Amino acid sequence: MHRPERGADWVLVLAAYGVYTAAARLPSPAVAGLAVVLGLVEGAGSTMVTPVKGMLAVALFELAVRRPARESLAGAAAFALAVACGWIGEPPGTVPPALFRVVVFLTVLLLAGAYIRSARAAARAARERAAAEAHAARTAERTTIARELHDLVAHHVSSMVLRVGVARHVLPDSAPEVGKVLDELHATGTAALDDLSHLVAVLRDPATARGEPPPIEPDALPAALARVVERRRSAGMAAEASIDPAVARLDPVRGVTLLRLVQEGLANVAKHAGPDATVHLSARVGPGAVHLVIDDDGHGAPGDPGHGLSGMRERVDLLGGTFEAGPTGSGWRLAAELPLPVTARP
Repeated sequence: MHRPERGADWVLVLAAYGVYTAAARLPSPAVAGLAVVLGLVEGAGSTMVTPVKGMLAVALFELAVRRPARESLAGAAAFALAVACGWIGEPPGTVPPALFRVVVFLTVLLLAGAYIRSARAAARAARERAAAEAHAARTAERTTIARELHDLVAHHVSSMVLRVGVARHVLPDSAPEVGKVLDELHATGTAALDDLSHLVAVLRDPATARGEPPPIEPDALPAALARVVERRRSAGMAAEASIDPAVARLDPVRGVTLLRLVQEGLANVAKHAGPDATVHLSARVGPGAVHLVIDDDGHGAPGDPGHGLSGMRERVDLLGGTFEAGPTGSGWRLAAELPLPVTARP
């Protein structure tokens, strides 16, 4: 459509194209360079005015998308000045309409670029905010797990210290070496409890504590899971549960994790599934893992997902398990698998 006819046209259009290729990475210098080339083209009366204008328009759009508004306005002014070079010698009556067209064109171009720039900035801010919230949720869940781990370790260490103290009293006439060992065990256990208390003091922030009960004994886990389901039933939820009695053989860490998953999973059902939903819960111990499935047939509004799923996934990941949660054809399904330690496998 605009084939160069003279050698000068080739030089100008190739120079413009060379500058144009840098517009994606260096939009400001590209706009300035193309404005200079367009001024030369306009002043020389070359037939390459339209191609160079097109390159300059695209470069100016890139500038509006990638750089602040002040640089875009400076580029628009350079565009207008370059175009004005072609008005030299034209009748004065033709200048105002041409100027009006240039202003409208530049306004549309700058507004479109600014819109895309703001949309990209909003999307980037949303991604950063989501990442920060996910990190905060993972940190909060790790803090909760650390508090629970402290309770577990402190419970067993205190039991050991108590038994050592009893042994010291029931064996008053034992050999001095035995008494010395018992004294050292008692002192070491007491020091360990003190160190645990000091270490966890930072984690027990009253402003962030959620009032959760201390970890339960494994033998009480089936009853604790049944109580969670029963509380949801008393609140109006139609819940069916199948809890394998073998969960009582789980170690405390996996037992607490299973309990928290059931609590959070049923809480999500109550929040999002709707009042008429029915939930089916299955917790069973397989040959090498604990399997938890929570299904519901609700179709309520999803609402704000919060960080419950992130917290549950964090707990499962720390144990090397798998966690899946998402919509199904009939509602929502949560499935988790917690691998058992070698000593705990049936």
